[in-house]
Amino acid sequence: MNPKEFSLKPTRMRTHPHTTRSRLMIEVASELVNRRDWPYLQARVSLRQQGSDEWPVTLFASDSPATIQEVASGKVQFAIINPSMILKMAALGSVPFKEPLALRAIAVLPSSDQMVFAVARETGLTSFRDIRERRFPLKVSLRGQRDHSLHVITKYVLDAAGFSLDDIVSWGGEVRYDAGMPYGDKRIGAVQRGEIHAIFDEGASTWGNMALELGMTFLALDEVVLKRLETAGLRRGLIEGNNFPKLADDVSSLDFSGWPIYTHKDTPDALVTDFCRALEASKERIPWAQEAPLPLAQMVRDTPEGHLEVPLHPAAERFWRECGYLD
Repeated sequence: MNPKEFSLKPTRMRTHPHTTRSRLMIEVASELVNRRDWPYLQARVSLRQQGSDEWPVTLFASDSPATIQEVASGKVQFAIINPSMILKMAALGSVPFKEPLALRAIAVLPSSDQMVFAVARETGLTSFRDIRERRFPLKVSLRGQRDHSLHVITKYVLDAAGFSLDDIVSWGGEVRYDAGMPYGDKRIGAVQRGEIHAIFDEGASTWGNMALELGMTFLALDEVVLKRLETAGLRRGLIEGNNFPKLADDVSSLDFSGWPIYTHKDTPDALVTDFCRALEASKERIPWAQEAPLPLAQMVRDTPEGHLEVPLHPAAERFWRECGYLD
């Protein structure tokens, strides 16, 4: 072999093959969850050193209160929950949490939202308390996802109003756990077909006007009920008539706004800083309203669309301040 034809110089590579493998899987997952017809929308990502037996960093996009326990125990380092007020409940140790949990926020995805307790007009119900006082045999549709935050909050509302789902059944009613969002055929379609009387769910902007077009009534929560709920950490909200043309008056309800990104207070500062730096670096690539970049300057403050129900982690607060997002 001619020495001139042989070289010990390594082949130049743009990225390490281990990095390529990881990014390939993450990018493919990102494409899948962006499809409208893709049913598997929750993501859990674990990271480790090559060859290690431990997975020291896990990120979980969840809407279940059960995930909060995983963050508290250290099994998950960063997670997302909906709505923001669930973190306040965890910090207070309200049921289903057995004790106060030391959680800290990283940021809050803004999302203005309210709980809706919608009933068919023919029921004659005008307030939430009417259900108990009339022992009404309500046929109600709840979200089919049994670990969703909705079910924790719905139970609190019923308890505060003096009755339960079991009471509804005992009065001759029916409680259904239907798959899909309220605007789907199994839910709002069931109201239209006369199969059910009511839907209790969040996402007012996505289905509230549909319900009103069908002649449904939004039941208000009275002041006594709201004060009881606030002691547990829930936040009162208002369904405003200017967003719903067929709504005669504003309706008092619960605020379902905000998707906080959170961690444990003892998560190491360096890890939190790395997470924040990565979030800042990727904000332009994460689609938000009208495909605009993530509004990080808004996401690190307490706003009506995204409440900071627990304090920012100190490392996150320092990082966002250095970015100029905090005064």
